Amino acid sequence: MPKDGSELNLESLELSSGSSELTLDGLGIPMWLTLEMTYRCPLQCPWCSNPLDFDKFKNELTTEEWKKVLVDGRKMGALQLGFTGGEPMLRDDIEELVAYADELGYYTNLITSGIGLTPNRLQVLKNAGLKQIQLSIQASDRELNHKLVGVDVFDQKMAVAENIKAQGFPMVLNIPICKQNIDQTRSMLEMAERLEVEYIEFANIQYYNWALLNREEFMPSREQLVAAEEIVKEYRQRLGNKMQIYFVIPDYYDDRPKACMNGWGNIHLTIGPDGTALPCQEARVIKGLEFPNVREQSLDWIWNNSPVFNAYRGDDWMKEPCKSCDEKEDDHGGCRCQAFLLTGDATNADPVCSKSPMHNVVESCVANTASPHRVERPLVFRKKGAITTDFLDRSS
Repeated sequence: MPKDGSELNLESLELSSGSSELTLDGLGIPMWLTLEMTYRCPLQCPWCSNPLDFDKFKNELTTEEWKKVLVDGRKMGALQLGFTGGEPMLRDDIEELVAYADELGYYTNLITSGIGLTPNRLQVLKNAGLKQIQLSIQASDRELNHKLVGVDVFDQKMAVAENIKAQGFPMVLNIPICKQNIDQTRSMLEMAERLEVEYIEFANIQYYNWALLNREEFMPSREQLVAAEEIVKEYRQRLGNKMQIYFVIPDYYDDRPKACMNGWGNIHLTIGPDGTALPCQEARVIKGLEFPNVREQSLDWIWNNSPVFNAYRGDDWMKEPCKSCDEKEDDHGGCRCQAFLLTGDATNADPVCSKSPMHNVVESCVANTASPHRVERPLVFRKKGAITTDFLDRSS
């Protein structure tokens, strides 16, 4: 929190060098702290970012252990705090932790499916100092929403959205975008306008974990993306600053990778339900890395001294073409997790980049998903037993 005691919402700040108030590069502190409170969740989203073996993570941090993480994070300069999961409302201490975080000076954000966010709990969270809520909705109608998450919860989500606004919270409506729902872009914008949300994020699915299993079924066509983006532009022009609309193009349709997490171990620090510290929520997919745990090491040591957090900082780890690329300061070589998943080596250039010698991996994937001869497969939903132990062994 600033020294004058005013609230700071990092979501509203420009993340470019043009910001006069705050520069997010080079400060060396974990400004964004993400707490994955639990991997338990009532939904079965087939694009879930949680690990494929999510059901094995049963030794969740206690309330007091989470409080220690919060204290240590503030000592290091963390400002923005996201409570996420799984579904964080399955923790019965979320209200207590929000209140504690607010006392410490965090800008608190709840990232939720809305299930379990009753009017009473919403009021308690408001009183506890919660600043913002990010609510996920998967479609603009009940039938498709049910089809995509495996549970009939659309009416509950709509009621939660209305309750959030009634309590005066700023709300981010997060919509995971895929082939099945991208054609609802206009109706979803109409829904957001009706709900009077401040922010809507069309988050084109990124292909890790469960989404990677379903990649060929989820990837929209280039024509769908172009059409959706035109609708977004139309609404931006009409609504102006009334509603901020974010539309994130999926990596596979770009020729340059994103500056993933603003660089490995640069400003983001994630703590898993079991206390594992991660440079990003997907980092567990990189095999061969040993991630530290807050139960065994201090947060300060983890961030500043642990081998895994230093593994891909700077550019010493880079190989060609990244090593000599004049764009490496902009994208940091792209996503290490994606490089590992698609090429088998986390030090390779992100194959999304057209300069990568393995860019054909991405091109082939796009071509396969667009092929009229591709055989559609049923979605693999996120639930215990959906994939076999043999599959997990092979994927590692």
